[in-house]
Amino acid sequence: MRVLVTGGAGFLGSHLVDAFLDRGDEVFVLDEGPTAKLQHRLRHSRLHISQDSVLNEGVLDELISGVDLVYHLAAVVGVQYYVVDPHLVLDVNVNGTENVLKIAHKHGRRIVFASTSEVYGRNPKVPWHEEDDRVLGATSIDRWCYSTSKAVGEHLCFAYAKRGLPVTILRYFNVYGPRLDRMGAGRVVTIFVGQALAGEPLTVVGDGSQTRCFTYQSDAITATVAAGLLPEAVGGVFNVGNDAEVSVRTLAERIIRVSGSSSSIAFIAPETVYGTSYEDISRRVPDIRRMEDLLRVTPRVTLDEGLRHTIDYFRAKVAAPAGHE
Repeated sequence: MRVLVTGGAGFLGSHLVDAFLDRGDEVFVLDEGPTAKLQHRLRHSRLHISQDSVLNEGVLDELISGVDLVYHLAAVVGVQYYVVDPHLVLDVNVNGTENVLKIAHKHGRRIVFASTSEVYGRNPKVPWHEEDDRVLGATSIDRWCYSTSKAVGEHLCFAYAKRGLPVTILRYFNVYGPRLDRMGAGRVVTIFVGQALAGEPLTVVGDGSQTRCFTYQSDAITATVAAGLLPEAVGGVFNVGNDAEVSVRTLAERIIRVSGSSSSIAFIAPETVYGTSYEDISRRVPDIRRMEDLLRVTPRVTLDEGLRHTIDYFRAKVAAPAGHE
């Protein structure tokens, strides 16, 4: 197959590129960011990289017309963007998605859209099933712009599906693993790992009782590949995650133990990190029966095992010469 991965130089995208190259497919990447996460594949004869944006319709048209399958992962992700530059989040995540869908429909290409567990908002009913309600805060709270941008992307997917576009939507739950963002920033796992390896206190926001379900990248990638290949996935929405619920405080304790760090835990007020334009979510748990039944994927990597792989990766990065991913 010929597969396009927008955002293919990012964390999840780079692992998806690996999966399709390992299958023997030809892979095209569209990403405006650095290619360090694909460093180990840059000389591969079946990998083609275009450094550009999903806002560039001309480049998209050329790429999509020449492939069989499109994975749309390109997006602006991260709390720092929701709060600091919500316009960028909305522009790329809504207008970029519209571009990809419009051109995929023009050429009749199957598409898999990367959405997020954030679309459920703060719905107190857990676990979250794919058909459950969205419960959001006020639009004046920037925290909700990412959730909204991805929900608009889903609505666009369904709209184009009614026009005949074969589309599948995946809602990811806290995917982690090697090649995540730089240590000390981005997601809670990389923040904690960076602090643990530096021997600094792990800064838990609030009292740490908020819970998440962490999905190791290989489990997420197995489901992502299946979503693009299985006929029964077309037209569906799937939670992609692990339903083992863990508090943020427990995550911090596990990272300290697995890494062998001497770090302690420090509890900090949310407003000192995010200001007043952010709301946290107390529980985020997926119902994964649809993923297991239709995509035929069951999570296999335990939290401790996944953390060990992730910590080993970042520890090796610290010891490696500059410029090595």
